[in-house]
Amino acid sequence: MHRFAAIISVFFGAGLLPKMPGTWGSGAALPLAWLIQVWGGALWLALATLAIFLLGVWASHLHAKALGGDDPGEIVVDEVAGQWLTLLVVPPDLLLYAAGFVLFRFFDIVKPWPVSWADRRIKGGLGIMFDDILAGIYAAILLLILRIWLEP
Repeated sequence: MHRFAAIISVFFGAGLLPKMPGTWGSGAALPLAWLIQVWGGALWLALATLAIFLLGVWASHLHAKALGGDDPGEIVVDEVAGQWLTLLVVPPDLLLYAAGFVLFRFFDIVKPWPVSWADRRIKGGLGIMFDDILAGIYAAILLLILRIWLEP
């Protein structure tokens, strides 16, 4: 089970790539979100987001415990959940997905309140995952505004 938790936590190796593991994790989330939306629509992406969040809480808790840290950088399943949440408000579109990627990374790095609060206060697997969900909500709101603004 620990090996499975590690694979999920590093999102099949994306978190093990050199430098900026969160960016690699967010990038790895994009093509999968695209495929899920093309094959099943926004509902399937929403269900996948919920599933990866729940699985991520469990997996990141176990993997962080095994590594001996609160939120080791190689754990990027949280970025996947946050990135997918961000993309729920747009159809699969290259420009909108690129904007969603940039917006999510911005909010994940800057951590405006309450993202910063959750990052500091909530521990364990839930803490690892929850701050990225909040960052994803911020990014999704701005991405939705951008989508509305760009529509004819």
